[in-house]
Amino acid sequence: MPVFELSDDLIFPPVDLAEPDGLLAYGGDLTTERLLLAYSEGIFPWYDEPPILWWSPDPRFVLFPEELKISNSMKQVLKKGTFTITMNKDFPGVIAGCRKVPRAGQDGTWITPEVEAAYIALHQAGYAHSVECWQDNKLVGGFYGIQLGYNFFGESMFSLVSNASKAAFITFVTYAMEKGLTMIDCQVYSAHLASLGARMIPREEFLSIIKKEQ
Repeated sequence: MPVFELSDDLIFPPVDLAEPDGLLAYGGDLTTERLLLAYSEGIFPWYDEPPILWWSPDPRFVLFPEELKISNSMKQVLKKGTFTITMNKDFPGVIAGCRKVPRAGQDGTWITPEVEAAYIALHQAGYAHSVECWQDNKLVGGFYGIQLGYNFFGESMFSLVSNASKAAFITFVTYAMEKGLTMIDCQVYSAHLASLGARMIPREEFLSIIKKEQ
């Protein structure tokens, strides 16, 4: 199947036309309007140099809050109060941390200055949120993503000390359960999130969940 080139029009091709690896389209921009449309249709940007690449993988890696798994060791970490967890206290700090600390197995980062500015704009518009993990008043981990309705679309996380991002994520999922969030999108597989209960579901099921609440 062809990979579609986006025009200036705010429109994406149907996600069932994506390549087997999930690549759907390239080009376009990172305006707040286009990003919100993308997430509402199960699409996200991910690229390390221009052009912008847009993805909708099948299957999709997600966590249903009620399926959260917390190991005994993490229960002890949380019980001891090793970290202080906050929300939306330092969004720029979290996205900068994600930019500076590459994911495991990656030499670089996909968070370019353009991406950083675009998600800060989403945060200022009330759609993007951060969860911060502090130790001795220093930001040592966290993650950020976009919330649309009762679904949260996770984007990236970082950790400067052991268990920091995991503590932030577990605390957020507990909060998500209390607030009635339906699903947390983790995009693509990672052993880190699989250990916390995330699993693969068909893209069709993923889309039916996010469309139900729009």
